[in-house]
Amino acid sequence: MTQQHSSRSKPLQTLIGAGLVVLALCLAWGASSVSSEAGYGGVGPNFFPWVVSIAILICGVLCVVHALTGGFRDLEEGSGDTHAHWKGFIWVSAGLLLNALLITTLGFILSCALCFVLSVRGFRSSEGELDLRLQAWIKDSAIGVAVSAPVFWMFTQLLAINLPGLTNTGWL
Repeated sequence: MTQQHSSRSKPLQTLIGAGLVVLALCLAWGASSVSSEAGYGGVGPNFFPWVVSIAILICGVLCVVHALTGGFRDLEEGSGDTHAHWKGFIWVSAGLLLNALLITTLGFILSCALCFVLSVRGFRSSEGELDLRLQAWIKDSAIGVAVSAPVFWMFTQLLAINLPGLTNTGWL
C-alpha cells in the first residue's frame, strides 16, 4: 500500500475532515428548511437535525485540525483485508435495497428481517463462513424478526409513529 493511499496520509486525512465539514453544512442547510415550531416538550422537529449537523461539523473541524498538525493521533493499523470483499458487499446491498423496495409491501418487520438475513450472509461471507443451509436461513430469519418486531411495536404502539405494517392491526 503506498503512502498516498494509506490511512496515515495527511492529505487523505485532511480530505476526510473537509468531507465531514461539507456533509455537516449540507445537513444544516436541510435542517434550516425544517419547521422550528415547538412540539411536545418544547422541542421542534428541526432540533435533532441541527444537533447532528453541529456534532458532525465539530468532528470535521477537529479532523482537519488534527490532520494539519501532525495527523490523526494514536491511529492503529487496519485489521481488515487490503481489498474489498465484493460478494459480501453485494449481499448487504441487496438486503438494504430489498428492504427499501419491500417495506410497504411486506411491512416493517418482515422487510427488516430480510435485510438482517441478507446482511448476515454478507458479513459471514467476508469472514469465509458463508452458510447457505436452510437451517441457517431459518435461524437468522427468527433472529431478524425477534429484533425488528419489538422495534416496530415500540414505534407504533408506544411512540405512535406510523411504520408500514403487513396488516392494518398495528401489530404486524
